Amino acid sequence: EKLYVEVGYKSVPEAAMEAEQHFKQDLKLPLRMPPIPFTHSFGRFNNMEGELNDDSEVECISEAAPENHYKIVIRPIKYKISINDEDILKVYKLKNKDKALYINISGFNVLVFEKDNWQYMLSIDKRVSNKVTSKALVEIADSIS
Repeated sequence: EKLYVEVGYKSVPEAAMEAEQHFKQDLKLPLRMPPIPFTHSFGRFNNMEGELNDDSEVECISEAAPENHYKIVIRPIKYKISINDEDILKVYKLKNKDKALYINISGFNVLVFEKDNWQYMLSIDKRVSNKVTSKALVEIADSIS
């Protein structure tokens, strides 16, 4: 816990509020969580020079199971991360008819989608992909109201 606080993490609501104030728009987080246990959750707003690399993060970890690692990175669409077509494993349609891209980035399965002028990246450690499937990530994405 101490390490996370030292690198700028705080409560999830506090970090989300910082991002909302910085970008001057509401930030909605998913209501659902992956179906695995976590012991800690942290939030962090990354305010770099300018706005290009600014984002908001949520980290959920488990002290007892290091593979239970879930992360959400949210940034304004105007500064979104581009996804190469060759990195896309599958394309899903969310309940609002928007598309979500399922990709793999260095040991994490990631669902990338856009909603309300934000780009969301929901990441789960590959080691729990049998418990947190791509379908589960889509359900989490659909839980953003």
